[in-house]
Amino acid sequence: MHADFPALNVVHHPLVQHKLTWLRHADTNTDVFRSLLREVSQLLAYEATRDLPTEPMAIQTPVAPMESPVISGKKLCIVSILRAGNGMLDGVLSVVPLARVGHIGLYRDHATLQPVEYYLKLPADIAERQVIVVDPMLATGNSAVAAIDRIKAAGCGQIKLLSLLAAPEGVATLQAHHPEVPIFTAALDSHLNEHGYIVPGLGDAGDRIYGTV
Repeated sequence: MHADFPALNVVHHPLVQHKLTWLRHADTNTDVFRSLLREVSQLLAYEATRDLPTEPMAIQTPVAPMESPVISGKKLCIVSILRAGNGMLDGVLSVVPLARVGHIGLYRDHATLQPVEYYLKLPADIAERQVIVVDPMLATGNSAVAAIDRIKAAGCGQIKLLSLLAAPEGVATLQAHHPEVPIFTAALDSHLNEHGYIVPGLGDAGDRIYGTV
């Protein structure tokens, strides 16, 4: 955890940091960017699910009977903040394939930097699930706050956020509104520029995922 941001968990694993370097690189093409983002999302999901509760289950191995742990308690839901969140979705689902999926469509008004919602579809039983919100960039934090507001309004009380990169401004905003929500990211970058982009960052994640630069 970061000293200034108690809810922030920066994953310093060498594999994560190596792949992040190539995600940042301006010469990394769309195909490679997507593959790397999927791989880093898997590794971040591994860290974010480290505290999932387990319970013993009686099984028979080819050699002998035994009790072995399986995940117990509330099931998972992955909520993608469109559109860039979908770039992380497959990677997270490869780790937790039985999770339900929700989508929240938000775009950032470039004049106000505030989120505007255009789509919402969540599982009917989301209140009974642990939720992991995925969005590659925690920049201003406004979209993450808006998404988590909507998820809480649906009755969900256990929420985590997975982001590839975070800016201090975004972390501070999210913690001010939802201090109990843990944040998992590969890096805490320097700051936001005047356009609301993370510096040094990697540019617009959605554009790099979908080749719309």
